[in-house]
Amino acid sequence: MTKNALETFVESVRADWGPLSTEVIAACTRHMRLLLQADILEPWLAGLHREQPLARELYRDPDHGFVLMAHSEPAELYRPPHDHGRSWVIYGVQHGESEMSTYGRVEAAGAQPQLVKRNTARAEAGDVQVYLPGDIHDTRCSRGPALLFRFTERDLKIEDKVEGKITRYVDRDGVWTTAKP
Repeated sequence: MTKNALETFVESVRADWGPLSTEVIAACTRHMRLLLQADILEPWLAGLHREQPLARELYRDPDHGFVLMAHSEPAELYRPPHDHGRSWVIYGVQHGESEMSTYGRVEAAGAQPQLVKRNTARAEAGDVQVYLPGDIHDTRCSRGPALLFRFTERDLKIEDKVEGKITRYVDRDGVWTTAKP
């Protein structure tokens, strides 16, 4: 029986899984690029395009804990700067276009941390962006609706809501700073 692109992705990632390393990131990035080339007629992908879910879990690994999500985003949807706590993340654009900016966190004595924008990358269909633990970024759907896949090494809901490891930033008078004063 022939495997679909999603099953092939999961099997390939499981085979290459290990602690964070250049090799693991390269392998998972390679697998994500192949997933992005899946035939639109594969039922799982056709369903995502038809239903356009804001967020849908596609796979959660019972042994290693990694999670693959699909996100359908309308044009101009903006997700403010944030990190992913202790997790590394790979975004892949399957359809549409997204702009992803990265930031550095600057802390001055006695002042709240501020973000300095480093760059903005345009990710089109087939493109992949990698963020390592501690990297800060935002996303904006620049051509939608867009379908993005987000692969994380662990469950970000637990990382955020249970363990409080994710930092989110807010705009205060034109300056990005931590949400908590």
